[in-house]
Amino acid sequence: MNFNTRLLHEGVKKQPNGATFPPIFQSSAFAQESAEDLAGIFENKKMGYCYTRVANPTITAFEERITKLEGGMASVACASGMAALSMALLNILKAGDEVISSASLYGGTIDLFRDIEAFGINTKYVENNNWDEIEAAFSDRTKVVFAETIGNPCLDVTNIDRLAEIAHAHGVPLIVDNTSATPYLIRAIEHGADIVVNSSSKYINGSSNSISGVLTDSGHFKWDKEKYSILGEYLKFGPMAYIAKLRNGLYRNIGTCLSPFNAYLNVIGLETLGLRVEKQCSNAFLLAKWIEETYPDVIVNYPGLKSSKWNDIANTILDKGYGAILTIRVGSKERAFEIMNNLTIPYILSNIGDTKTLVVHPASTISLHSTEKELEDAGVYDDLIRISVGIEDVEDLIEDFRNAI
Repeated sequence: MNFNTRLLHEGVKKQPNGATFPPIFQSSAFAQESAEDLAGIFENKKMGYCYTRVANPTITAFEERITKLEGGMASVACASGMAALSMALLNILKAGDEVISSASLYGGTIDLFRDIEAFGINTKYVENNNWDEIEAAFSDRTKVVFAETIGNPCLDVTNIDRLAEIAHAHGVPLIVDNTSATPYLIRAIEHGADIVVNSSSKYINGSSNSISGVLTDSGHFKWDKEKYSILGEYLKFGPMAYIAKLRNGLYRNIGTCLSPFNAYLNVIGLETLGLRVEKQCSNAFLLAKWIEETYPDVIVNYPGLKSSKWNDIANTILDKGYGAILTIRVGSKERAFEIMNNLTIPYILSNIGDTKTLVVHPASTISLHSTEKELEDAGVYDDLIRISVGIEDVEDLIEDFRNAI
């Protein structure tokens, strides 16, 4: 089946009374028929639900659809994208371990990496797709390689196939944040990623009505029992070791569970993912091309433009478009603010992936806590505006940007 058909039908279970959506099980706990039944669930010897902090049928319905969409083995939905990323990393990291990461990251992820230094986990930043620099960064402490499929807001495109090849040669898993690309543009697992993280607050949800995140395990990575001794007794579960440890450990004990209502809203949003992202990518390409051709003094960054240094990689790994985000540099912070304030259609806010076009000044918001070096690596400048393009009629967006610029 093609994308939109799979999106609507794969991983979907029949619901009671012919309902086409899963019910919202807005319950914190679930009663059992007997004390033995409840004990069996707690001992992982019996299927069932006991407490929403551990699992919930509505959340499970969302997770199963994401698993099919990403082509993975299992997914875990969390309260936010940052919670999902934290769980993905901390499930296999301990004091003394190191992460090799692309330097061109979302500001919140850089903040997270800075926070986990307090737990003795260090991050080595490397230039994305610089294979010599990446190879040189490995040590016997390296436990994870991390990158974003499309950097936010740098918009660099990662050659996932090559990065996965290098990570696996060193016996290390590749974790990929696929939020900006979505599984519509690339199924990262098919390119070698071992664990895929999505901030489902963005394109998966589509309407900015729910904070949530989800991670998907491919089940492909062979965990070395000495290198990843933190997996402990869960190694006996083979391909399910990573998910089994997460569900019975950090996810349950820290309490990063998604609310059932937000899971339900995500299922609704998910069904139009393909239609929305197709239109958003088309609008972004047309808007970027128009600004570049119309205003020579404005620097436009978009992977779909031939002027982008990531255009070749984007053409190689992205299936149906170049993403729905572009950035423009307009000469000064003052002019950036003036343009943003003169726009009438876009909302000024710090999200991406909405049906509506959104604009933000990254240097004063999402990258506010980054160092000068981190800002440079992430492609964040004082005169930069990030534009997350929506599904409006592109002619109206062009006219609005014409008036604002």
